[in-house]
Amino acid sequence: MEAQYYRAMTENLEEIEQAGILENKKIFLFGHCHATEKLADLLLGKGYAVSAILDNNAVKHGNEYRGIVIQAPQEIIREAGEDVIVCIAARAYAAMTEQLRRLGFQGMIRKLVDYNSYADYSLSEETINCMTLRRQGGEILFSGLKKKYPDCFRILCPFAALGDIYIMMSYLPHFLSKRGIDKCVVGVIGNACAQVVRLFGFYPVEVLSQKDMDEMIQAALYEQDADTYIPHQDRPYVVKLSNALYIKPITLEQMYCCGVFGLPADTKPCEPVNFSDSADLDRIRDGKAVIFSPYAKSVTSFPEAVWEQIVACCTDRGYQCFTNVAGEEKPLPGTEAISPRIAEMKSVVERAGTFVGIRSGLCDVIRSVNARKIALYPDYNYSDTKWKAIDIYALAGWENIVRKEDGTWERR
Repeated sequence: MEAQYYRAMTENLEEIEQAGILENKKIFLFGHCHATEKLADLLLGKGYAVSAILDNNAVKHGNEYRGIVIQAPQEIIREAGEDVIVCIAARAYAAMTEQLRRLGFQGMIRKLVDYNSYADYSLSEETINCMTLRRQGGEILFSGLKKKYPDCFRILCPFAALGDIYIMMSYLPHFLSKRGIDKCVVGVIGNACAQVVRLFGFYPVEVLSQKDMDEMIQAALYEQDADTYIPHQDRPYVVKLSNALYIKPITLEQMYCCGVFGLPADTKPCEPVNFSDSADLDRIRDGKAVIFSPYAKSVTSFPEAVWEQIVACCTDRGYQCFTNVAGEEKPLPGTEAISPRIAEMKSVVERAGTFVGIRSGLCDVIRSVNARKIALYPDYNYSDTKWKAIDIYALAGWENIVRKEDGTWERR
């Protein structure tokens, strides 16, 4: 979970706690995901009991997270609405709220994380005033960007997702060529995303906060600026491709190539050109090491015991084991920490010879490296569709393996 979202969730929880909203309430969470697990941790740490995690994935029903059972949303109608609060930290807040109301739940529903602050569809006076202030702030930022890059087309990436940025950049040159655009500036959230952009060439990059990005996008949409583009597969302002996922599975790659950029399906993605060698290569046994990547900000993690088993298996076979870590992340037990820059990941993985990681944006960054590459997938559905994450995110040339809810593994 991104640090700014975690801070916001913590602040929002403290706010409703201080207001007494949680007192004498049965607390339910909706949507089993990484953010929901973090919210559950916060609540349990404060001494609150969580009655259940609601989730539409029937495979998860009956499973538990820290003793909290996962059950179908329909179970909520057994509860008296005035005694219940449903807290949502997942992205699909609007859809989840609508589902609960359709089921007949009349109790309190609270959003703990605002992932998309400019996309509030309420017509209340309060919301309109809030959106107006955001737009005005965004217009100042947007005007500054246009003055700084007067001859550049503007690409604004709304979320800090390495995989999305990587795939977007791999098709961006084709999109610019199709439109006859010579120069562009790319706006991203965070330095990691900026590093991914720079893999593809010497593009001007503006690093923004989530708040500033949201406000700038709102201003661009309000002005209907023809020289600004928001390339993201689930932004309804750009493309409604996500609706097609209710009918057929579409890979993330196809969403960007065909849906976001309108390119032919057989368009060949561009490859990164700015990889560099890590200074830590001498630490790594050539072809006899494993780089583990157990952390992801947007998916639920595997139990520690799972990683311990995998590390033990590799150690028993004589492999040197490393964990790729950033910030406060800790290396897996029995492994050494290693922290290459994004541009250096290719050299590190190729030197080691093997990469094993939970499916995350980092896998996209190293998707074409010359090594054995294993992507591990939790068994969850993509958004509120019937398709599994592996149907959307599977990587060609990789060993794609799903860990089922019953603890078994399935190679796809």
